[in-house]
Amino acid sequence: MRTALAGFARGVHLVTSRSLGPYQTAVVRIGLAGTWLLFLLREFPHRHLLYGPEGPWGWSMARRLIAGNDAFTLLMWSDGRLWFEAVYALAVVASALLLVGWRTRTMSVLFMVGVLSLQNRNIFVGDGGDNVVHLLAMYLVLTRCGQVWSLDARRAARAGAAGREPWADRAGPVLWAGSAAALAAVTVLGAAGWGWLLFFWVVLIGQAVWWWLGRRAPDGQAYLLSDVVAHLVHNGALLLIMVETCLIYATAGWYKIQGSRWQDGTAVYYPLQLESFSPWPGLSQMLAGHGLLMLVVTYGTVLTQVAFPFALLDRRAKNALLVLMMAEHLAIAVLLGLPFFSLAMIAADSVFLPTLFLLWVGRRCGGVRDAVVRRARAALGRGAQGGREGEAAAGPTRKLPVRPS
Repeated sequence: MRTALAGFARGVHLVTSRSLGPYQTAVVRIGLAGTWLLFLLREFPHRHLLYGPEGPWGWSMARRLIAGNDAFTLLMWSDGRLWFEAVYALAVVASALLLVGWRTRTMSVLFMVGVLSLQNRNIFVGDGGDNVVHLLAMYLVLTRCGQVWSLDARRAARAGAAGREPWADRAGPVLWAGSAAALAAVTVLGAAGWGWLLFFWVVLIGQAVWWWLGRRAPDGQAYLLSDVVAHLVHNGALLLIMVETCLIYATAGWYKIQGSRWQDGTAVYYPLQLESFSPWPGLSQMLAGHGLLMLVVTYGTVLTQVAFPFALLDRRAKNALLVLMMAEHLAIAVLLGLPFFSLAMIAADSVFLPTLFLLWVGRRCGGVRDAVVRRARAALGRGAQGGREGEAAAGPTRKLPVRPS
């Protein structure tokens, strides 16, 4: 009994004393924002057809559908082309800024707004990857995804090195004040449902209270309590991401078991024969011609998806299945032409990556970045030195007298 109580106390202390998985949530942030940003840029020429006024799913039809399910989207506030371009630009900018970790608290909310606004405008053009982005975008709002590998973390480190308080930042409060003004206007106009308005107000007020307590009384009991709540919310959202990923694989695997094509080992063969899912027809035909390979891949897909939630009980099994799952998604991206679905799933899988591996990847990326910066500075230095040597070789310049006109 004492052992159980001691273990429970350690668990409570763990989830209330710090925000777990800082590197994992940072990777999910980078992967998710990068996936959505690449999708928006890739579909930029087709944006009006997918989500805008030129699409087959008209604004009036979308309005009738959303009136029944109360989905959130800014694109229902107006059917004008200028408003659509503004919302699309907001989605692109928020994705880019969340990717680099600039004001992640604000950008995570704006990123979610952009994702929901576009996807809920036309729900008939999405796939499984869009559903993953949709869910993770909402969970990411509740996490401290900018603790590491972000401009926010670098700014906090510089402030600490300079002896400045992190609460001396002004851009963050300005962003939240502007968001509060916009949210107040939306509330007065009644442009969104009360459920979404309540959610946005809770997030906004909670952040404002946390910031104010940290600025006024960083050692007070009220701030310590708010920090505990922030840790709990972050860790709860992190658990949701992990559970959601497990549910995706578990349901996909168990549904596959019920299919006759998965049972006889031929399910992977048929998508390779579809022209719309064959960006490399020669490669697809070559692989489809090996019956034993198709059998192994079909059964291996089902086994890894069904076993993945149970593999989390063992670290080595989990890491091995993670490698297999990510390799499978890369194969789907190349062979079936579904890169954004694969990137979204890899971003979700990243929440299970071991911290030591992520630290190693971070060091390697940091080394590559430093090497690029050194080479760029050396090239600029050589260019400047060559310019000075050229001026010296040309000799002193003699100014010609200016003849008055």
